[in-house]
Amino acid sequence: MSATHKNYQKQLGEWIEQEKAALNLQQITGRLWFEKSIELVLFRNQLVDRSTSELLKLHQYAHNIVKKTITLDATVSIANCILESDFGPSRIDIGKLAFEWHNEAGAHKSIYDFVHAKLNPMSTTSSPMQPKDVILYGFGRIGRLAARELIAQAGKGEQLRLRAIVTRGNDAKEIVKRADLLRTDSVHGPFPGTIIEDVENKALIINGHTVHMIDARNPEDPDYTAYGINDALLIDNTGVFRDDKELSRHLKAKGVDKVLLTAPAKGDVPNVVHGINHESVNLNSQRIFSAASCTTNAIMPILYVIDKELGIEKGHIETVHSYTNDQNLLDNYHKKYRRGRSAALNMVITETGAESALKKVLPHLSGKFTANSVRVPTPNVSLAILNLNLNTKVDRERVNAVVHKYALEGHLVEQIQYAFSNELVSTDIIGNPCSSVFDSQATIVSPDQKSAVLYVWYDNEYGYTRQVIRFSKHISGVRRPVYY
Repeated sequence: MSATHKNYQKQLGEWIEQEKAALNLQQITGRLWFEKSIELVLFRNQLVDRSTSELLKLHQYAHNIVKKTITLDATVSIANCILESDFGPSRIDIGKLAFEWHNEAGAHKSIYDFVHAKLNPMSTTSSPMQPKDVILYGFGRIGRLAARELIAQAGKGEQLRLRAIVTRGNDAKEIVKRADLLRTDSVHGPFPGTIIEDVENKALIINGHTVHMIDARNPEDPDYTAYGINDALLIDNTGVFRDDKELSRHLKAKGVDKVLLTAPAKGDVPNVVHGINHESVNLNSQRIFSAASCTTNAIMPILYVIDKELGIEKGHIETVHSYTNDQNLLDNYHKKYRRGRSAALNMVITETGAESALKKVLPHLSGKFTANSVRVPTPNVSLAILNLNLNTKVDRERVNAVVHKYALEGHLVEQIQYAFSNELVSTDIIGNPCSSVFDSQATIVSPDQKSAVLYVWYDNEYGYTRQVIRFSKHISGVRRPVYY
């Protein structure tokens, strides 16, 4: 047998052992999720319902992001310790734990002692959460993604429970059509689960969850208590009702406790970017909220960290945004200029609410920015270009280091992903759970070191929906303890 063949066999054997370890991690991850409501992630990447090949790929990503080897032996050992312990419902970054074990192993008697020292605050002594019923009002692009995500994150059903979807019409034909749209998606692919149309009872059974399909023409019309739904969070995905007066109509319907709009709100309704200003909202007195826009959720985390660390004097925001259903497929009348021209054929200059959103999210930066948008012929994923004049002289490495730090530690790790690929393009961002994907390879700093151009990608559908779900958990009081 040649040396080349022996080396081939050796590498293949090592890979098979890694696959076996990944299979072990996959099984432990599933047990933790469904038996204990403990969700494992690897540097914010979901591990639940991942294939062994995906788990191996995520470990390689972890190595690239922290510049240290994160081995499957370490993550499996840590996962086993968590499984054998009495920790309560939580979300734990096993990648961070493995990295810390790599650096701190000598300070602990065993990996079991290390895990308990790190996760002791997550013991089961905390009081159990009360699950929150959720109603989706409207079932368009964001509504269907929210339904997918709510079902995917249901676990033991201790957080958010999707109980009803409200549309115009719920006869047999409508229910079948809605099910088919949920089952397949041209951008995000097929739904990885089962959907059964219960036409007789006007419901969809999604992965075992009975979701009532309710017909309503007006927000105040349904009686949700008739379906056993009480004190629910209603997520309005229609975008039709934008201010406090219109959205408060939902509160007149029996069974609704709070309302969340998935679009920028007008008037006194707070526009919230989870991770930035969600703690400024009074959850006891406020009942109507807005999750702002996809673009606002993309740019605010980056503006926040750059302003905090380097200081922003002024700037311009330009978004390159995928077309939306608001535009025309072919040239036709539209109330706004240029948006009537064919979305599939043209780049279309239009306005963006990004600058005005600063007034509600980062008010100290309001008045320092101009903003505009170009809609382009792609169905999903957008790009924000931030041209910033800074109060501090910088180089490219320092700007990138600031974002890298916040992507790995602190309160914005769910929002910011630090991307380092030289080949990053828009389709690579589809399905990314972070609202801001910072393209470190594209950063430009001016020769005088006083200004920088930053590129921030975002899945304007899925990344935004994940932000909606995070904020929904916060206002519903069902956010589990996290270890990031």
